[in-house]
Amino acid sequence: MRRQFPWPKSLPGQLMLLVAVLLFVAQAINFALLLNGRRQLRYAQYTVPAVNRVVDSVEALRAGEPVSDHRGARRTSLSPTAVIPAGHHDARRVERAMRSALDDAGLSVGAIATQIRHISPHDRHLRHMEPRRAERLRQAATELRIAVQVPGRGWLNVRMPWPSGNGFIFWQILPQTLVIYLVMLIPMFWLGRRIARPLNRLAGAARSFDPARPAPPVEERGPGDVRAVIGAYNQLSTRVTAMLDEKDRMLGAIGHDLRTPLAALRVRIESVEDDSDRDRMADIIEEMNRTLEDILSLARLGRPSEPVGEADLAALVDAVVEDFRDLGENVVAQEAPRTRIRLRPTLMRRAIRNLIENAVKYGNGAQVRLVDNGAEVRVEIADTGPGIPEDKLADVFDPFTRLESSRNRETGGIGLGLALAQAIVRDAGGDILLANRDTGGLIATIRLPRR
Repeated sequence: MRRQFPWPKSLPGQLMLLVAVLLFVAQAINFALLLNGRRQLRYAQYTVPAVNRVVDSVEALRAGEPVSDHRGARRTSLSPTAVIPAGHHDARRVERAMRSALDDAGLSVGAIATQIRHISPHDRHLRHMEPRRAERLRQAATELRIAVQVPGRGWLNVRMPWPSGNGFIFWQILPQTLVIYLVMLIPMFWLGRRIARPLNRLAGAARSFDPARPAPPVEERGPGDVRAVIGAYNQLSTRVTAMLDEKDRMLGAIGHDLRTPLAALRVRIESVEDDSDRDRMADIIEEMNRTLEDILSLARLGRPSEPVGEADLAALVDAVVEDFRDLGENVVAQEAPRTRIRLRPTLMRRAIRNLIENAVKYGNGAQVRLVDNGAEVRVEIADTGPGIPEDKLADVFDPFTRLESSRNRETGGIGLGLALAQAIVRDAGGDILLANRDTGGLIATIRLPRR
């Protein structure tokens, strides 16, 4: 499996990572420039004396004079063969600089070879050297050897100290980098926390926003842009609450204005002499009352008046099943132990009733089972009806959607039962799943997490 880089999720963490990467890149460029500058200085510091020494020695040889060696330090010598093994070119830049300088001086030489050799502090050659030179070689830890072929004279050999590496630059730039990191990252962390703290409070307020329990406005703190966002959220939450209050007042007025004429109609039909007509009218009025109640309940679900409380879900399911049995419906339930869970009992009772009612109308009855696996509680309502086409399983939860389009009382109403049940269960933090059974029929599962 491909592993992803663990990017920090918080704003301060991302700001600090960005600054750290930029500082690293800047210091890497700085290190490269310093390294290049030191390399150029080193070649100038060590190559120029070596070139001068070779030029002086070649001119001395041409003049018939012996090769001079300052104070007998044996740094320059003439031998019939090169002291460097053939094919060594450890310092090609020195070779190129030396050949260019010799050409400029009008001196023609043959091959040029270089070797950078590590020197042990106990090297026997150091015993025959001047103490100051021997100490320089010990500190340098490496030695540059140059062999220049002088036609007809042999090989001119030059030895001189050579810096062992660039480690000291790293240890020189490391404290600077640490200081820069501290100077930059600490204020950046403080700035990131100053921005993130009010944003975290805003995110918490948005997550816990509940129209039924308006919270005080979020304190406007932080930079100007952050304060503007918080202020906009406070204004938005105020407008949402006001709109919901207006909606509740409007629903109350609609409910009152519709229930009053329905009640008057219910009284008036008592004067109808034909029993069949009177019963049919009464059923129609009752269906209109139930439809009105479903519509108002669905509209009010965002701000339910019933508080969340601890309830025994098994007892609640048994009570709903008993109601259907009293009506002579084919509804059975498996016995289940007490199952305490936090929810709105009246609303959940209605959701379960709607699902059982749907199974009775379309599935010839209902088998109800409650399953508690610790993390969640499931209420399974199965029937033996024709089921629902797979491509229609999600559509039946939409309000006013029915697979049978007549919308009359005999075939199941106007299609709000499943929509209302799903809204109630989701308000409780759960969901409803519909699936066709392998043995035929439909199973509706209410899944409620423990919270």
